[in-house]
Amino acid sequence: MNFASDNWAGVHPAISDRLTQEANGFSAAYGASKLDKKIEQQFNQLFEREVAVFFVATGTAANSLALAAVNKPGGVTFCHREAHMLEDECGAPEFFTHGARLAPVDGELGKIDPENLIYEIARFPPDFIHAGQPMAISITQATEIGTVYTVDEIRAIAAIAKSKQLPLHMDGARFANALVSLNLTPAEMTWKAGVDIISFGATKNGCWCAEALVFTDPHMAKDLPFIRKRAAQLFSKTRFIASQFDAYLNNDLWLDLARHANTLAQHLCAGITNSNSARLGWKSETNEVFCIIDKTTAEKLRNHGAVFHEWNTPRSLQHLTQDHEILIRLVTSFSTEPAQVDEFVDLLS
Repeated sequence: MNFASDNWAGVHPAISDRLTQEANGFSAAYGASKLDKKIEQQFNQLFEREVAVFFVATGTAANSLALAAVNKPGGVTFCHREAHMLEDECGAPEFFTHGARLAPVDGELGKIDPENLIYEIARFPPDFIHAGQPMAISITQATEIGTVYTVDEIRAIAAIAKSKQLPLHMDGARFANALVSLNLTPAEMTWKAGVDIISFGATKNGCWCAEALVFTDPHMAKDLPFIRKRAAQLFSKTRFIASQFDAYLNNDLWLDLARHANTLAQHLCAGITNSNSARLGWKSETNEVFCIIDKTTAEKLRNHGAVFHEWNTPRSLQHLTQDHEILIRLVTSFSTEPAQVDEFVDLLS
């Protein structure tokens, strides 16, 4: 009953097998192999246009280099107050942009509120040199609390970005989970809604170590090859990242894995709703479930082998728990078994 994180999950056999196949022989290094070029073309097909694709090792690297590509002196990027890049990346975006800042924006359920975004941007007037200058907006899809931006919500933020001539970045560490939840295509959830740059995550969804930074306008990425090299994110044997994407994208495996995780998360939600010892914090839309439980029951679950994390209550929901309760996060993955969910629900009952 391991619901700690989809980062704790293993690797899908098809992806592991594809890596093994690539282990023999020789191939051009630094992104020049035939396989690298094949996957770059596959991303063009996936997004229904020519895009620029750069493989990196981690989601933190993807987010940080995305901002480095659009960096400005005294730059400020606007993101949700509880965004991963703000709370869980140890200052990496600031480090790789040589001091550009992240400005928090409030909003319900992990999503930036457009009115709050307009207010925060207005705090940095173009001619006021002391404040710095806006350089980007970043949204997290799916959010840190398992919710998703609808297309209309993305468009609303994109309209603000366009009006301020700011690029819109999407942190897609759980891109696939959000995509299948909304039943959209990658193009519909990104550039057709106004997104310019995507951190396209695959590690959480069955890969070993595979993240891609995607620019929907290749011209915007003209300096990224040098930025990536300087950041020590240019792998010599990039074909081993490309081979993971080869299996991941083949026959829509990536979507099937995300659907599996999302479906089991909904089973968890149903079990929690029907129990008398826990309640949902809010509606889950992807593979992260947040529930409120008393401390005694949490200890009982752990003693029976359940693994999960206690979670900080979102600022907009500070009064969600009482003194004897905690908020916990339960994450399902491609490797979660229905029996594990059933056992957890039975313990709650």
